[in-house]
Amino acid sequence: MSSSISPPFEDIAAFAAAAGDRGALLGLDPGTKTLGVAASDLTRLVASTVETVRRKKFRDDASRLVELVDARAAVGLVIGLPLNMDGSEGPRVQSVRAFTRNLAQVVHVPMLLWDERLTTAQAERVLLEADTSRKTRAQVIDQTAAAIILQSALDRLRRL
Repeated sequence: MSSSISPPFEDIAAFAAAAGDRGALLGLDPGTKTLGVAASDLTRLVASTVETVRRKKFRDDASRLVELVDARAAVGLVIGLPLNMDGSEGPRVQSVRAFTRNLAQVVHVPMLLWDERLTTAQAERVLLEADTSRKTRAQVIDQTAAAIILQSALDRLRRL
């Protein structure tokens, strides 16, 4: 892990160079009330759900993410960027960018902002197809979306 703070990457090749080619990555689906968290295996083939963090104060949220990065020896974060369907940026994108800048002050691993359009809808479909109850879906939708975001980035990393 690098001790210097680097800005979040939006270019996956630059992120790959900074994060190296081995080691776990964490995926985040940052919402206003929750943070969905997923993790890859060390070889970066598969993303799996980890947990949903109920958002409180930034300090508490960041502390939990530091714990997860440390526990999994993660070498990078892939953070979902909620672009509008036309690719433009709205208020939620600005919120995620601010969250990521603040997170970079305490989590010292490379971060990639990754297009997350339609991931929540895709997560909902996956959970419905798995015949997941409404209550369970509500509890795991964000971490499932984080896994989809992370898997998308992992698939792209393998094509570099």
